[in-house]
Amino acid sequence: MACFNPPSNDPTPFFDLVRGNLATELLASGVIHFDVPGRLTKGPKSSAQLQSELGLADRAWVVLSTALKAMNILEEDFHGNISLTPAGAEFLTDGEFDMKSYIGLIAETPGVHALLGRLKNNAPTANRDDEGDAFIFREGKASAMDSENSARRLTLALSGRARICGSAVAKALVGAGCKRILDVGGGSGLYAIALLLADENLRVTVWDRAEVLRLAAEFGAKCGVAHRMDLVSGDMFADPVPEGHDGVLLSNILHDWDIPECERLLKKLRDSVEVRTPLWIHDVYLNDSLDGPLPIALYSAALFSLTEGRAYSTAEYRTMLRHCGFLDQPAVLPTAVHCGVLTARAV
Repeated sequence: MACFNPPSNDPTPFFDLVRGNLATELLASGVIHFDVPGRLTKGPKSSAQLQSELGLADRAWVVLSTALKAMNILEEDFHGNISLTPAGAEFLTDGEFDMKSYIGLIAETPGVHALLGRLKNNAPTANRDDEGDAFIFREGKASAMDSENSARRLTLALSGRARICGSAVAKALVGAGCKRILDVGGGSGLYAIALLLADENLRVTVWDRAEVLRLAAEFGAKCGVAHRMDLVSGDMFADPVPEGHDGVLLSNILHDWDIPECERLLKKLRDSVEVRTPLWIHDVYLNDSLDGPLPIALYSAALFSLTEGRAYSTAEYRTMLRHCGFLDQPAVLPTAVHCGVLTARAV
């Protein structure tokens, strides 16, 4: 395998197309089934009031409302009051140019009803019965990542983004002067490999489920870095954090979990490292105003559908970090396919 030659073309449009169906499903759910425009025809309502009327949990409400704002249907002022945009008022309420009936043509499709159910239940879609639930590790709950075949299939499916982003992530991290980095939930090991190729004096520990690490071992051997890549099997919530690291990487990990679980993991990591140890969050980021961008709002809905998480804004991550004993640095360094690196240090 070629080890981290950057692509010649921008793959971002293809990633966006994978999530394109969610735009249709969110639009139909919000406009037809939840009738959000109809609830606002008499004027603005607070975000809390509208959420209460819809009966949605916080995570589901953020996913839906962010998407509707990114679609230019809703807008929110500094006081948290939500109203229709001029376009939303013109095209999605009773009037000369009302489009609700047109949107209603796709409102009863299976995909729309599936997303509607997930929003109402605030729960991801179950994976196939023979494999368990992908990405969700709960005591007493079967996980697809504990089955050799499904773990390999899912890890390979997710490795494409790591190949694309790996060299840029390495460039953002190797200047920190670390000697041993812990890659939490490192999956295929491709981010670890990128780091090892960028710094010949570095060691990286990949901490993940046993079946997932089989693939990391293969990739490490093919790229000639297996002798500097330690593979530690474990559950990041249940097992002790591997010791002896002076840097911690969380690449596309926290978005799989709701805020309480994110903070639980961050606090656990903080307790395991020395003061000033860097922690890097490599992820996508919603606007701090939670009104887009639309591609990230759709990705957030995809995460909502497959995991117990969603996409977060940099402001949300910074709040989590401060709650858990880290101080963030202001700049987010872009990598690829909407991702970037947010750096924090233990205090």
